[in-house]
Amino acid sequence: MDVYCSNNVLQARRAVEQLRLETELQRIKISAAAEQLVQYCQEHRRADPLLTGINASSNPFKDKKTCVLL
Repeated sequence: MDVYCSNNVLQARRAVEQLRLETELQRIKISAAAEQLVQYCQEHRRADPLLTGINASSNPFKDKKTCVLL
């Protein structure tokens, strides 16, 4: 039973230490984060392959040969 208690104490200490670290983090408001995310997306939309598509000649996942069934 002694090992079980010491393991619980160790887990509790780790949890307390993690919570102390998290309380020191500087957080920004959600609205500011959303605004920054929208701005980043707008600035990089021309390089986003999900929006612009991938050029067939530069697509590394394009099949090199076509499969023909007889």
